Amino acid sequence: MVFIVLCCLVSCIFSILGVYALTKTLKQILIDIPNERSSHTQPTPRGGGLGFIVAFAVSVYLSQTFFNNSQITFVYPLWLPLTFLVGVGCMDDWKHLSSRLRYAVQLIVACMIVWQGNAFPQPWLESLGALGVVAAIATTIVGLTALINFYNFMDGIDGLVAGVSAVQLGFMAVWSQEPILWLLVSALVGFLYWNWSPAKIFMGDVGSTFLGAVMAIALLNQTGTIEQSWAALAITLPITGDAIYTLICRAIRRENIFKAHRSHVYQRLHQAGWSHGKVAALYVGITLILALLIYAYGGLGAWMSLMGVAIAIFGAEQYLRTRNHPLSH
Repeated sequence: MVFIVLCCLVSCIFSILGVYALTKTLKQILIDIPNERSSHTQPTPRGGGLGFIVAFAVSVYLSQTFFNNSQITFVYPLWLPLTFLVGVGCMDDWKHLSSRLRYAVQLIVACMIVWQGNAFPQPWLESLGALGVVAAIATTIVGLTALINFYNFMDGIDGLVAGVSAVQLGFMAVWSQEPILWLLVSALVGFLYWNWSPAKIFMGDVGSTFLGAVMAIALLNQTGTIEQSWAALAITLPITGDAIYTLICRAIRRENIFKAHRSHVYQRLHQAGWSHGKVAALYVGITLILALLIYAYGGLGAWMSLMGVAIAIFGAEQYLRTRNHPLSH
């Protein structure tokens, strides 16, 4: 336990210092200029996610190289697809790559991750034999890319994705008994020092896509029962629930779901007058509640979480309508 705490402290300090250095460096290079879709009003450097990524990687390397502690384990081949994703994220923050190129890379990364692990358990496909195996792999790959993009879509409010991800990964560290995830949680805490409202730096695509991929890896690498694996999916609902609900609403309204917009529930709450901190705190608080429900009640807690998030979205929608903020174009 002392060893884990020490590693977490190192990761957090490295993240604070690394993100601070990036804040100073990127201020002249990668600036996010507010536009009509932005939820912020001041030009702010982006790409700060590289700070917590490097802090996480360095702390993992130090723990395994110098301490050789069996509590901290990471499948080294997984760094390869994550490195590809980080590289493309950095380039996208710098040059704004095309969506087709980004998704092509995400598909390759998803294939690499699934190749090194397993498809997400889908027992209803087992009776189909080889066809079922192919279907399970295909749906897992598509789901993995969707998760990467959902985390990216939701990164529009100071502290929201970093705060929610810290809680989610902390839950997965306990649920799946993966202490290494605490090092990333600690790095995110260090990043939040600079990213909480008013943010001094944004994580950028490099950070949000990395977090989506790591969350997917954590979900795929569970060693419990099938029920436990599916129950853990519910911890992603504060991210996936908002994203999927918004996509469905936009599709019903015949809007281009691939076009950039500001129609997410979290964005509309901000448009209705909520501060960045209040919106982020709401999502982090909901994530904490879901973590407790799933941990305490397992599969039942997951269903309770799903119903709770659905009710929360419905309630938010009714509130926004009273504030004249229905789903916007």
